[in-house]
Amino acid sequence: MSFEHPAGRAYRATVSEHATSRGTAAGESVSPDGPLSGRQRQTPESAAAVRDPFVLDIRSLGRRPGTMSEVHRTAVAPDRLGVDMIAIPEDSEVDLDLRLESVSEGVLVTGTVSGETAGQCSRCLEPVDGTVTVFLTELFAYPDSETEQTTDAEDIHRIEDDRIDLEQSIIDAVALELPMSPLCSDDCEGLCPECGVRLAVAEPGHAHEVIDPRWAALREKFGAAEETSRDASEPSDDKGGD
Repeated sequence: MSFEHPAGRAYRATVSEHATSRGTAAGESVSPDGPLSGRQRQTPESAAAVRDPFVLDIRSLGRRPGTMSEVHRTAVAPDRLGVDMIAIPEDSEVDLDLRLESVSEGVLVTGTVSGETAGQCSRCLEPVDGTVTVFLTELFAYPDSETEQTTDAEDIHRIEDDRIDLEQSIIDAVALELPMSPLCSDDCEGLCPECGVRLAVAEPGHAHEVIDPRWAALREKFGAAEETSRDASEPSDDKGGD
């Protein structure tokens, strides 16, 4: 996969969102990031998208219930997103296809987040890659709403400075969607526990004789004695002199 500089990608994403914004008439949406001022110049909103790619500006919704906005953005993952064995790598692309809807208590966010994953098979440690898509349904409460005032901080997302931060929601959703023990294939045989070779490429019948270390000394002693006895019992090939 080829990558471009995050600033350029975020700038074009902001331009695209503004270009598709057509107000709040029926069936239309507004841009959550507002217009760009100047020619080929970053605004504070587009610069913020580079610093915090999962933070969305909701000022255009205006706290008018029923107002909607769509976000279609390709962001850059600021950190690794996933679990120990597999994740969306840091600095890789993450596609956001979201709808923001103003409701009486806050902003309801629904839609999908997707990205390419990379990791290791939990049995043979071979590379494993793929794509993960998660579905988000999150309510972000207004600062002075009843929901905000009556709900514990850890149980609700909050709107701060007319912005919503999706990062934790995305982290949680991706971690729940990805397998804790990914496999390169369902029938992966894993590694040989003795020598570590991949059993998929090992010779047929690959195995090792395993000796209990508590009996190793006795085996060495009696094995040597048995070999000496066998050598002594074998007839000599030497012939006597005339």
